[in-house]
Amino acid sequence: MDFWQRLDSLLAGHTIVLDRPKGSHHPRYPEIVYPLDYGYLKDTSAADGNGIDIWRGSLSGNHLVGVVCTVDSFKQDAEIKLLIDCTSQEIDIINSFYNGSHSMSGLLVKR
Repeated sequence: MDFWQRLDSLLAGHTIVLDRPKGSHHPRYPEIVYPLDYGYLKDTSAADGNGIDIWRGSLSGNHLVGVVCTVDSFKQDAEIKLLIDCTSQEIDIINSFYNGSHSMSGLLVKR
Protein backbone atom coordinates (compact mmCIF):
# COMPACT_ATOMS: atom_id res chain seq x y z
CA MET A 1 0.00 0.00 0.00
CA ASP A 2 1.17 3.52 -0.68
CA PHE A 3 0.75 6.61 1.53
CA TRP A 4 -2.61 7.66 0.09
CA GLN A 5 -4.05 4.14 0.18
CA ARG A 6 -3.14 3.81 3.86
CA LEU A 7 -4.84 7.12 4.63
CA ASP A 8 -7.90 6.06 2.58
CA SER A 9 -8.03 2.89 4.68
CA LEU A 10 -7.88 4.89 7.92
CA LEU A 11 -10.62 7.19 6.69
CA ALA A 12 -12.85 4.29 5.57
CA GLY A 13 -12.40 2.41 8.83
CA HIS A 14 -13.12 5.19 11.32
CA THR A 15 -15.95 7.54 12.13
CA ILE A 16 -15.48 11.26 11.52
CA VAL A 17 -16.34 13.39 14.55
CA LEU A 18 -16.88 17.08 13.76
CA ASP A 19 -16.44 18.80 17.11
CA ARG A 20 -15.65 22.29 15.79
CA PRO A 21 -18.14 23.45 13.16
CA LYS A 22 -17.31 26.15 10.65
CA GLY A 23 -17.33 29.55 12.38
CA SER A 24 -16.81 28.12 15.88
CA HIS A 25 -14.06 29.26 18.23
CA HIS A 26 -11.27 27.12 19.65
CA PRO A 27 -12.25 26.03 23.19
CA ARG A 28 -9.02 27.28 24.81
CA TYR A 29 -8.03 30.04 22.36
CA PRO A 30 -11.21 31.97 21.48
CA GLU A 31 -9.34 34.21 19.04
CA ILE A 32 -9.00 31.19 16.72
CA VAL A 33 -12.07 30.77 14.50
CA TYR A 34 -12.44 27.67 12.35
CA PRO A 35 -13.02 28.59 8.68
CA LEU A 36 -14.36 25.09 7.85
CA ASP A 37 -15.69 22.13 9.80
CA TYR A 38 -12.89 20.58 11.88
CA GLY A 39 -12.72 17.35 13.80
CA TYR A 40 -10.96 14.02 14.07
CA LEU A 41 -11.12 10.34 13.22
CA LYS A 42 -12.53 8.41 16.16
CA ASP A 43 -10.34 5.64 17.61
CA THR A 44 -7.14 6.85 15.93
CA SER A 45 -4.14 8.58 17.48
CA ALA A 46 -1.98 11.46 16.38
CA ALA A 47 1.20 12.96 17.81
CA ASP A 48 -0.76 14.87 20.47
CA GLY A 49 -2.43 11.68 21.72
CA ASN A 50 -5.82 12.65 20.33
CA GLY A 51 -7.51 11.41 17.15
CA ILE A 52 -6.10 12.24 13.72
CA ASP A 53 -7.34 15.73 12.82
CA ILE A 54 -9.48 16.36 9.77
CA TRP A 55 -10.86 19.32 7.86
CA ARG A 56 -14.20 18.72 6.11
CA GLY A 57 -15.03 20.74 3.00
CA SER A 58 -18.28 21.32 1.17
CA LEU A 59 -18.04 18.57 -1.47
CA SER A 60 -20.06 15.41 -0.98
CA GLY A 61 -18.57 11.98 -0.39
CA ASN A 62 -15.69 10.96 1.76
CA HIS A 63 -12.68 11.71 -0.44
CA LEU A 64 -9.22 12.52 0.85
CA VAL A 65 -7.89 15.39 -1.29
CA GLY A 66 -4.70 16.24 0.59
CA VAL A 67 -2.94 16.67 3.90
CA VAL A 68 -1.34 19.52 5.78
CA CYS A 69 1.74 18.79 7.86
CA THR A 70 1.82 21.33 10.68
CA VAL A 71 4.36 22.57 13.19
CA ASP A 72 3.16 24.53 16.21
CA SER A 73 5.90 26.34 18.10
CA PHE A 74 3.48 27.31 20.89
CA LYS A 75 2.42 23.69 21.60
CA GLN A 76 5.84 22.35 20.59
CA ASP A 77 4.35 19.68 18.34
CA ALA A 78 3.96 18.54 14.75
CA GLU A 79 0.91 16.84 13.26
CA ILE A 80 -0.82 15.82 10.06
CA LYS A 81 -4.30 17.08 9.16
CA LEU A 82 -6.44 15.24 6.59
CA LEU A 83 -8.38 17.31 4.05
CA ILE A 84 -11.66 15.63 3.17
CA ASP A 85 -14.05 16.76 0.42
CA CYS A 86 -12.41 20.18 0.09
CA THR A 87 -12.64 22.40 -2.98
CA SER A 88 -9.54 24.19 -4.28
CA GLN A 89 -10.73 27.38 -2.59
CA GLU A 90 -11.25 25.56 0.73
CA ILE A 91 -7.76 24.05 0.47
CA ASP A 92 -6.37 27.58 0.04
CA ILE A 93 -8.33 28.74 3.11
CA ILE A 94 -6.90 25.91 5.23
CA ASN A 95 -3.38 26.59 3.96
CA SER A 96 -3.76 30.29 4.89
CA PHE A 97 -5.16 29.32 8.30
CA TYR A 98 -1.87 27.63 9.20
CA ASN A 99 0.57 29.85 7.37
CA GLY A 100 -1.05 33.08 8.57
CA SER A 101 -0.54 32.15 12.22
CA HIS A 102 2.09 33.56 14.56
CA SER A 103 2.87 30.17 16.09
CA MET A 104 2.02 27.66 13.36
CA SER A 105 3.15 26.78 9.87
CA GLY A 106 1.89 24.13 7.50
CA LEU A 107 3.09 22.28 4.44
CA LEU A 108 0.25 21.44 2.06
CA VAL A 109 0.45 18.19 0.07
CA LYS A 110 -2.31 17.79 -2.51
CA ARG A 111 -3.28 14.36 -3.67
